[in-house]
Amino acid sequence: MKAFVRGLLARANEVPKIHQRKVSAGFGCLTSPPPPEKGLENLTVADVLSTKDTDIDTWISCRTNDTVSDAVKNMAKHNIGSLVVLEPGDQQYIAGIVTERDYMKKIIGAGRSSKLTKVGEVMTDESKLVTVSSGTNIIKAMQLMSENHIRHVPVIDGKIVGLISMVDVVKAIVDHQNGELKRLNEFIKGDYY
Repeated sequence: MKAFVRGLLARANEVPKIHQRKVSAGFGCLTSPPPPEKGLENLTVADVLSTKDTDIDTWISCRTNDTVSDAVKNMAKHNIGSLVVLEPGDQQYIAGIVTERDYMKKIIGAGRSSKLTKVGEVMTDESKLVTVSSGTNIIKAMQLMSENHIRHVPVIDGKIVGLISMVDVVKAIVDHQNGELKRLNEFIKGDYY
């Protein structure tokens, strides 16, 4: 995975080249390719969030005083691997994040009861939380996740605006690369007019 991230970072730092081809019609005209699409170096977390299902929030939460059992049921219900943990009360102050890994290591592995343990006891505390902003480049977000061995990152713009996963980031990169490949094929075939 680290080699993959290094390769993407190297690619994101490349200076794009503008290719022109000569059209031989006796006039020495030059045609240029279609306008460049947004490159990986300009793709942001906001772009990733915009592709997520808009019918639901891009993040689902629980409270520090909820039981781990309820939190895990919530994850299973929504087919997700983490929940943003909020402080008790009506405000949406982030307290941390709880993940499947927290459940496996701190409940199952430790022989604790998920029905008797509160989320606040097993979550990753806000002070240790790795976060990104919506303006963060997706390659940088992937690098942060890879270096910290995490799969979920809250998106904070003064307040929480979403949650992205490694799967979301990889999907965005693959979709972008597929789009770029399609544009290059159209350019080669001359279908870009």
